[in-house]
Amino acid sequence: MFTLKSLPGIATKQAADVLLILHPQGVPLASNIALMSADEALAGGLMTLLKQDHFSGKSGESVTFPTLGNLPVRKVVVVGLGEKTKLDLDGFRKFGAQLIKRLKQLKVKTAAIAWPEVTIQGESVQDMAEALSEGMWLGAYVFHEFKGRIHEAQMKDKQDIEEVIIVDKQKATVNMIQRGIEEATIFADGTLLARTLVNTPPNHMLPADLVSVAKKVASEGKRVSITVLDEQKMKDLGMNAALAVAQGSYNGAKGAHLIYRPKTKAKKRIVLVGKAVTFDSGGLSIKPADGMMTMKCDMAGAAAVIGVFQALTKLDLNVEVHGIFLAVENMPSGNAYRPGDVVKAMDGTTIEVLNTDAEGRVTLADALSYANTVKPDVIIDLATLTGACVVALGDDISAIMTHDKKLNDGLMEASKQAGEYLWPLPLHEPYQELIKSKVADIKNIGGGRAGGAITAGLFLQHFVGKTPWAHLDIAGPAYIEKETRPDMPVGGTGYGVRTLLRYLQGIQSS
Repeated sequence: MFTLKSLPGIATKQAADVLLILHPQGVPLASNIALMSADEALAGGLMTLLKQDHFSGKSGESVTFPTLGNLPVRKVVVVGLGEKTKLDLDGFRKFGAQLIKRLKQLKVKTAAIAWPEVTIQGESVQDMAEALSEGMWLGAYVFHEFKGRIHEAQMKDKQDIEEVIIVDKQKATVNMIQRGIEEATIFADGTLLARTLVNTPPNHMLPADLVSVAKKVASEGKRVSITVLDEQKMKDLGMNAALAVAQGSYNGAKGAHLIYRPKTKAKKRIVLVGKAVTFDSGGLSIKPADGMMTMKCDMAGAAAVIGVFQALTKLDLNVEVHGIFLAVENMPSGNAYRPGDVVKAMDGTTIEVLNTDAEGRVTLADALSYANTVKPDVIIDLATLTGACVVALGDDISAIMTHDKKLNDGLMEASKQAGEYLWPLPLHEPYQELIKSKVADIKNIGGGRAGGAITAGLFLQHFVGKTPWAHLDIAGPAYIEKETRPDMPVGGTGYGVRTLLRYLQGIQSS
């Protein structure tokens, strides 16, 4: 990965391989001070080329000019920012991702960026710098941990970007940019960790492996502790639902309870619960072969929780945060749980299992019951829970289900700030009839295909009691097979990390 920093100075005097000058559409070129300074050093050649190429500042537009030793950079690249009036933080984040991809194409080691003379209504320079930097970190992500000797040979002589410097002549602006860079780095680090956990092949991300990562995060961070729940501890706690899902696999269940405690008295106690099925074959209700190909991603909720904790150790928030997940594999075997089985959850609720591929909610029954034991102010769960949610909202949008308006509004605003799309679905109480069981308290599937995301949410609601709670069904955006935006490459996206961090920051500032 590259380093990213901000320095005071004149952009055209900053030594680097390339200088990037950003320009919005609809603004005269002559008003861009960095552009005019570069053009003067290049004897008017830059402006001539821009006019010849009809450069207007449209998004995605760029013009490259070799400096031939007239500036301390080899090339100047003028890049279009898009329409000035339509600029927002999410657009700036996407632009940052596009920018780093462009630098990789240029095959340079170092780059300088002239901080643009634009503003986004209602946003500070720090906010803009954070969005731009976050986009650069997210756009630069590549997962190649399991590439072998062929990849190593291909990469041997390949040049990659090593340093990016954002330059502005005003020291106060530089300080705000630097603060934005630092916060973006924290948010991106947590997101990228979650991506890597999701992308890791399932034979390298067994339940014990996922817990080991959580232990590492706890050991390296400030004010974070962890309690590991082995199978015996889970049995002692009565977590028979999660253990039933796990019993078909040779690799046993393992859980983790992370706790971040602030230096001073906490404003709130928030519990984050992540679904942690490290591989989901469907169990005896087995999936078709192509339905299993991406099922290493079924622990994306837990990955997001771990990513949040990596960031929490550096943000110093005045909120007590708990992170809980129960990691299992859902596999078929002679010992697997069966359609028709009845299992008892930690809170004493009996669950009739009618489909072993609706296993996530069964494990979450115990995780949510356990979450309630810490007497939280709020519980939020994240789960790649239903294909029905993907049918309803597509690959880009997660569902939020909650009866608590304040919690809904806080998470919706946080998701907007993070650039992670979220949309409410109702917890329609009449649908409770669909999950009533004739032989147990509740059954793990509803009445057919209709309303499947909602009946899954209603199932989970049973285990949170009266605690304010929100369920995020992240089945769509947690793992993508086609890139739809430049800051989210194919594979694990780390969805939810930045939304949850923004939400926790909102509690801090309220």
